[in-house]
Amino acid sequence: MAGWKHAFSISTEEIEAATPPGTVVFAGDHDTEFIETPHGPARFPKPSEDPADPLNWPPWRKHVLLLVVSLYSFVANFSASNIAPALQMWPMFFPHDIRPFTELSRLIAVTVLMIGAANIWWVPLSNILGRRPVLVAATLILTLCGMWCGLATNYDSLLAARIFQGIGAAAADTVAPAVVGDVYFVDERGRAMAVYTIFLAAGSLVGGLVGGNIAGQLGWAYIFWIDVALGAACVIGTFFLVPETLYERKFSSEVTNDTALATSTTSKESGPQVSHAPYTFGRSILFMKPRGGAIYHFTSPWRVLALPGTWVVTLQYGGLVGGIVTISTIGPQLLAMPPYLWGNNAGLINVGGLIGTVLGAVYTYFVSDARVKSSVKNQRQRHRFLEPEARLPTIFPSLAIATAGFLVFGFCAQNPGPNVWVGLEFGHGMIAFGLMQAPSIGFNYLIDAYSYLAADCFVIAAILRAVVGFAWSFFVAEWTQERGAAEPFGIFALLMGLFSLLTVPLWIYGKRMRVATAKRFGAVKVAC
Repeated sequence: MAGWKHAFSISTEEIEAATPPGTVVFAGDHDTEFIETPHGPARFPKPSEDPADPLNWPPWRKHVLLLVVSLYSFVANFSASNIAPALQMWPMFFPHDIRPFTELSRLIAVTVLMIGAANIWWVPLSNILGRRPVLVAATLILTLCGMWCGLATNYDSLLAARIFQGIGAAAADTVAPAVVGDVYFVDERGRAMAVYTIFLAAGSLVGGLVGGNIAGQLGWAYIFWIDVALGAACVIGTFFLVPETLYERKFSSEVTNDTALATSTTSKESGPQVSHAPYTFGRSILFMKPRGGAIYHFTSPWRVLALPGTWVVTLQYGGLVGGIVTISTIGPQLLAMPPYLWGNNAGLINVGGLIGTVLGAVYTYFVSDARVKSSVKNQRQRHRFLEPEARLPTIFPSLAIATAGFLVFGFCAQNPGPNVWVGLEFGHGMIAFGLMQAPSIGFNYLIDAYSYLAADCFVIAAILRAVVGFAWSFFVAEWTQERGAAEPFGIFALLMGLFSLLTVPLWIYGKRMRVATAKRFGAVKVAC
């Protein structure tokens, strides 16, 4: 508590001059953010001179890697949601194993749960063995379990397959964004994460959109054979096109006129100048030597619960994903019943979500990094610091829109009518618009503020996201049948509003919070 008392008792001037972990110090006196030097623009983090350092990779290699891990995130969420609109056809394909819809919805709920829970081991393993072997193993499990789903002949077998399919999909929520953070500079991460997030969000929406038609026209098993084909593409792409990105380099929070970048990862002390071998394709497909400290890595994710930013990002992400999963589960059932009777086309409820996703991606792509650059230009006139909290105001409009989207969907679902489906689409789109910001802005904040702890923060975010999504999708079907949709979605809106308001104190006092926790996670200097 002494750290918290100190952080909130010192003056504003002292806080502005402090350099806790996450604060980037620009040593030059230039008016622009990224100064041109004889060695190129000065940017953050600072790369080593090793061509194997991911920060030194050419843009094409980074962009290919981004597309592969983004495809993995798409497939992971596509496979989780594509059976939602087909559940109404269960009696047609499994007449010997009739189940109520509330029980069938568990086929989605368990996958959502494991997508979060499995990161308890995926992320520690990625910090011990490296990102690459974990991604290869996870995509392979996702592919093989898709095959199991396609061959399952009863509910129990399919439920077990869906559990393991969720395990294979889990690394897409944590290790994949950590890889993006490993290879891109701070001024590039906003756009890179926007690309990743649109694939992440679009996966569940496209799955819900096409799953009903696939089952209706080709048969139930074809839903999963498509998963297998997409998963196989991820395995091949990951093995050949995603090199190891876990790299240790000297830590520095200062960007000077003579350097190209500083880093936010732990590393060894700098030694004498060495000659580095060229980074060939053969080197890129090798696996790294495993690290030690297994106990530390498996327990470290729970330490980040002491970081306020983890809670804020996690609650918002969990609430938004829970809303999308819930709508993807019950939305097709609502549109399959009177007065809509959309049948196999009930998955079209996801069209609104796709539109919201695209609009959210455009907003994030052009605003997130621009906000950071603008903040640096303003701060250069004072202490020349770049603070992670500079990203946060971008998320306020999106969270407000998403919170309102819960109310729109709930009240429209409560009062069905010939044209009320338009309101359902709008509500879905509003929540999807907000969801685009949670990983793009929130995850970038975690990377910027907590640097090498970001992957551990992602574990907590993924677990709570899974718990919320599981709970909402597990109970909402029965809740909606008994009380109507207005009550559950009204409560979801209330919770989302509370989660959104937590951003305000993080924005205003985030730096003080980083000073308060710095002794546990890094050093801090406060001008006195």
